[in-house]
Amino acid sequence: MKPSFREDPPGDGRSGGRSEQDAAADAQARDFEGSPGRIGLGGLVEFESVARHGSIALAAQALGKSPSALSQQVKQLEARLGLALVDRRARSIAITGQGRALAATVSRLLDALEQEVHALRQDDPETTLRVTATHSHAIKWLIPRLHRFTGRHPAFDLRVEVSDQVMDLQDGRIDAALRYVQARDADADLLYREQLVAVYSPDLPLAAGPVAQALLRHPLLHEHSPQGWKDLLAANGHTPAHRDFSRSYSHGGLLVQAAVAAQGVALVPYSLACEDLAQRRLLPAPWAPVPSAYGYCLLLAQPQSTKARLLSDWLHAEARDTLAALQALSGDVLHRKATDAAA
Repeated sequence: MKPSFREDPPGDGRSGGRSEQDAAADAQARDFEGSPGRIGLGGLVEFESVARHGSIALAAQALGKSPSALSQQVKQLEARLGLALVDRRARSIAITGQGRALAATVSRLLDALEQEVHALRQDDPETTLRVTATHSHAIKWLIPRLHRFTGRHPAFDLRVEVSDQVMDLQDGRIDAALRYVQARDADADLLYREQLVAVYSPDLPLAAGPVAQALLRHPLLHEHSPQGWKDLLAANGHTPAHRDFSRSYSHGGLLVQAAVAAQGVALVPYSLACEDLAQRRLLPAPWAPVPSAYGYCLLLAQPQSTKARLLSDWLHAEARDTLAALQALSGDVLHRKATDAAA
């Protein structure tokens, strides 16, 4: 049996040793015990305050509770979680290692909750647009274009939430989602079918002679698998044997940045490289783009709303511009390929 330490006198001096606040603390703990499989909220906020103040008395004063009621809530929390959160001593307390870890987590969650509430209070549902996209697509394609939307529709507050996780459009937090999916031309939501292009940095040192042969002496960078490279090389009459496929990247955005840093020649989704190509931070290799099985779809929480229609029209226009730039690039690549073959 664990030794018990009494930090606070029982009750608040009234007969029976229990105050009305003690009884209220018991009731509150029962109300927040939580559903099966979930941790109840009862006592977590109170315990975080105790940990932050380092004292039950000071925390009780801040929360407007009696010390005995607060102490009881913390004890009930410990019993419910099966954790020793507080080391109770004769005239003081100390937060255990488990207690410090839990308090830090609760503190972070409370901060996040406060920020979310603040954001919700600032929102005008008619003019606030929340869009979610993957990290790579947001950074390399969406964000460089946002100024055109805000310039055309200055009354709208467009917010981008970056996540590689699929987010629920039905919970009211997101208005639109740009998702990277296996593309089918029949999909009504399809915004853009991706194509893969081989690119390299102007700083990449090339040996004299045909550019294609010089590029193949460098590492051939890829995302996850070199199969796309092997298909491209075979389609252009190059053997995949004895090539350096050793460098793989987990995200397309990282792959593009590796190419910009002259770490090799990268086979990248065009939408992620188009801005770097336009700014001449990357150059196209003399091989035609190859189709990808993937593309981007646009999903809208409320397709009939005015803000959703404006966003959809703008994104589709940007996608058309991206495709037009890709077609122009393809023509330039064919010209370079012919020039390279004649060299």
